Amino acid sequence: MKIGFLINPIAGLGGSVGLKGTDGLVEEALKRGAKPVACERAKKCMQELELGASSVILTCSAEMGENAVINKSQRYEVVYSFAGDSTSEDTKNACKTFLEEGVDLLLFCGGDGTARDVYSVVGKDIPVIGIPAGVKMHSAVFAISPGGAAKIVEHFVAGKAELRDAEIMDTDEDAYRRNELRMKVFGYAQTPYEPLLVQQGKSLFQSVSEEKAKEEIARFACEFMAGGSLYIVGAGTTTHKIAELLGLGEEKTLLGVDAVKNRELVGKDLNERELLRLLKKENEKKKKGISLVKLLVSPIGAQGFVFGRGNQQLSAKVIEKVGVENVIVLATPHKLSETPFLLVDTGSEELDKQLSGYVSVVCGYRMAQRKEVRSG
Repeated sequence: MKIGFLINPIAGLGGSVGLKGTDGLVEEALKRGAKPVACERAKKCMQELELGASSVILTCSAEMGENAVINKSQRYEVVYSFAGDSTSEDTKNACKTFLEEGVDLLLFCGGDGTARDVYSVVGKDIPVIGIPAGVKMHSAVFAISPGGAAKIVEHFVAGKAELRDAEIMDTDEDAYRRNELRMKVFGYAQTPYEPLLVQQGKSLFQSVSEEKAKEEIARFACEFMAGGSLYIVGAGTTTHKIAELLGLGEEKTLLGVDAVKNRELVGKDLNERELLRLLKKENEKKKKGISLVKLLVSPIGAQGFVFGRGNQQLSAKVIEKVGVENVIVLATPHKLSETPFLLVDTGSEELDKQLSGYVSVVCGYRMAQRKEVRSG
């Protein structure tokens, strides 16, 4: 069996530095201290992937694929080479080569932009599965983790995975950076379906009862946010409702990470480096018994991801500094009913294990629901 494999080397660069995407901003991301993540995510997948002698991986040269498989005993061939820095055209040209080579499955590493480029060439002609490595991953072709992607490929090769249609979605990154969420479905790809290993597409929940539930959650949050503690507030409409009740609605970013203390915004649209700097100051005060830090987050609708999708600035380093015990998850009852369990994909297996298990999710005014958290 032939497995096509490609990496978008720049995928995810903008995440930890708060750029909400990488399209057109590679230089800016690097200037802010961003480090490549896609190749490492791809290597994790390849380390766990076990294929028989009858299978071959067809890949691209250097950082677009070969670097992640070169140390594997698995047979592979480089069928597409590129020069200089890879671009979306290289992704598309590699996919054309995979079509010509007759691959049975295409495994790619990137985000929604990469998924869109892949789909624009292969359509439904080749089943695809994505190793999550981008900033935005709203499409339903992504595994929940690199290890999950490896298992799906193995199941597909063994004939144990059924195919289904999965949405290819992407966000308008310019609008996203302006605090506007505009998503579009570009089409439906074929993907191996493993319900516990493949993420759902993103859903936006909007109804009168949903808005009421957000207000109840926000009212409760405003009560426990009193005092001198620092609250790091994640993205989303649920957390934004808290800012509105605090009178900070016009200041709080809808799609970024902000910081609130004494009911005032003390940090806006913070990236990983800025969050760590802020936490260092607070932890120095904590030693004197003055301050405490809490992190308020809400899972992505239907996908159920608390960490690792669209909020990579809340990195493993940041979460560890805050402390797992100081993470407060907020979600409306409807969102929880649509999500069988919550997911985390921080990039740190050890931290993912610490975050896993059952947690109390604030779902109303002085109300909470127990929900299981899983990692890939």
